[in-house]
Amino acid sequence: MNELPSTADIVIIGGGVMGASAAYHLAQRGMKNIVLLEKEEFFGQGATGRCAGGVRYQFSTEINVKLSIESLPMLERFKEEIGQEISYKKCGYLLVATKPEEASAFKRNVELQNGLGVATQLLSGDDVRKRLPMMKFDDAIAGTFNPKDGIVDPNSVVMGYISAAQRMGVKAITNSGVTGIRLNGERIEEVQTVSGNIKTGMVLNAAGPWASLIGKMAGVELPIVPVRRQMFTTNPLKEIPDDFPFVIDFAQSLYFHREGEGLLCGMSNQNEQPGLDQNVDEDFELTNLEAAIERMPLLEKAQRASHWAGLYEITPDAHPIFGNSNLDGFYVCAGFSGHGFMHGPISGKLMAEKILDGKYSSLDVSMLDLKRFEEGRLIQEFNVV
Repeated sequence: MNELPSTADIVIIGGGVMGASAAYHLAQRGMKNIVLLEKEEFFGQGATGRCAGGVRYQFSTEINVKLSIESLPMLERFKEEIGQEISYKKCGYLLVATKPEEASAFKRNVELQNGLGVATQLLSGDDVRKRLPMMKFDDAIAGTFNPKDGIVDPNSVVMGYISAAQRMGVKAITNSGVTGIRLNGERIEEVQTVSGNIKTGMVLNAAGPWASLIGKMAGVELPIVPVRRQMFTTNPLKEIPDDFPFVIDFAQSLYFHREGEGLLCGMSNQNEQPGLDQNVDEDFELTNLEAAIERMPLLEKAQRASHWAGLYEITPDAHPIFGNSNLDGFYVCAGFSGHGFMHGPISGKLMAEKILDGKYSSLDVSMLDLKRFEEGRLIQEFNVV
């Protein structure tokens, strides 16, 4: 563990994929004296480490599709650029519609994605049933499939960025939860942590589900709410084919993908109240299991291998917040509403551009600023699970 420095040009709060990517990209651009703080004992143990690892092009808004178009190729090149193997498995995402309004939305989404150069295919209900013979989808009306969507190991991505950043001089420090941010008038003066204080004039809040708590320390209100999501894995199931896709039963927010030789299965609890609880809700796990068995009867004889809960960081329009705030030197990269991991590579690069150049050049995300909430410029994302 590094010693906590007494000063920094920038303090990045949050050692998940956003903070790690931003630290790497700032250092790559030549910025010195960067400090990355993580409150846990290891990096990537918060929302990033507890996510399902899915990466996809299939979104319903132009900006989210464009974030994927920039970010997923960075994951494909990760090993050659960063020097870390991240197990990118292109199993494809197969989204299934069981309601007419979902089928109409899927059609619009595929047109949008195709128009942006993304080769998502629209499937009929029969196509879905043919593709998933071990599942019961009598009620499937339509589906969408993109073969380049898939799964990546979140921990490898975080550690790849952090190791590369450290080689360029970034001080990445664990067990350093932030306890306060001291201001001098309208400027940041110091970040206070459990292991000491760092004088700095610049902070990047990449704290994910804890971002609004960090914002409050600096007097910045962020409309980001943490909500628990949970999942479980099964023992090996020989009936699951190697090419089994990442399946999403859209109406139920129920999903399945291969995990080793078994399955990972999760479902969104629509009645989940906001909060930072990361314990598994055993009652809801039963609800999830029943719904999963209904769709895939062979799960009846499966055994649970592991289970865990993590946190989504939800904004009112299910889109992230990028950029500066009403406090000079306080930057935000948070609020990704459950799809942050896959957009982490490009997001860190965009924040480096904003901080060093004052503008985004890889992709214009200026409409995803904090001000949109008070100005009523919300952009709703349909494909949030």
